[in-house]
Amino acid sequence: MDHEYRSSYRIAPRRVSFDWDDTPLHWIPDEPTATHVINVLHLLLPAGERWFVKVFKEALPLVGDEELLKDVKGFMGQEATHSVQHAYVLEHLARQGVDTRPYTRHLDFVFDVLLGDKPPLGMPVSAQEWLRFRLSVIAATEQFTAVLGNWVLQAEGLDRADPDPVMLDLLRWHGAEEVEHRAVAFDMYEHCGGSDPARYARRVLAMAFTAPILFYLWGWGSYYLHWHDPELSGRQRWYSLREHNKAVAKGLLPSWRELGSAVPRYLRRSYHPSREGSLRHAVEYLATSPAARIAAGAIGRAAAS
Repeated sequence: MDHEYRSSYRIAPRRVSFDWDDTPLHWIPDEPTATHVINVLHLLLPAGERWFVKVFKEALPLVGDEELLKDVKGFMGQEATHSVQHAYVLEHLARQGVDTRPYTRHLDFVFDVLLGDKPPLGMPVSAQEWLRFRLSVIAATEQFTAVLGNWVLQAEGLDRADPDPVMLDLLRWHGAEEVEHRAVAFDMYEHCGGSDPARYARRVLAMAFTAPILFYLWGWGSYYLHWHDPELSGRQRWYSLREHNKAVAKGLLPSWRELGSAVPRYLRRSYHPSREGSLRHAVEYLATSPAARIAAGAIGRAAAS
């Protein structure tokens, strides 16, 4: 299945929903650092995935492959759903006393201005080249989301920590869909990226741009959530790399090596993201995910009525 996903598997959004009423602020008990490092996803993803959809919508007229077009539309539907569901978590955090708007306003600037419809600061770049660059940034970002998706599906340390089941289901549903569509952004970029030498050079440039920005935003977000956590006091309010590494050792966070090794893999000329993670494992989780099963049941009832 993993090597034949384009021909044998159809990507489609699942209209899931989650009930956050009983989810505590520290949804991994007694682990505020692991909780907040993962919670940075909720800060990054609503704006980022809205931007993915916007850029892909702009590029749709360039797609001449009908199978790829179907996958791209499925990808867009999944990303739009992810954005909405993580935005609901931000609302839940606000009700618990964590106002994330000062942080997310900066993200809006990154996506709406720095990576908006036109090159920033009057850069002498054609509209076509600017679109290709933004597509390459999405493909590079999706390399990391696929790695994170694969990690969270296999993170036994999270199971042992007895986390909030709703949050764990959200993360694993999202992670499974990231593995499910792990190659679509890459294929979209390759399809629209122009001649081979320029296409590969742009792929390298995009990763050189994307990786440090993502790691910076993640570190800043971890610091922000610690500092604004109303349940922490004193030194606990400072994000600590030492505490982060303790959480990694417990299997509550992915290792630095696991994240960092995603970059050289991506930069191999022969690389294709269909080798990242296991589609079979992703599909197996989606068959058991409480939220995904409820969504599938709702679709079935609607079809039968």
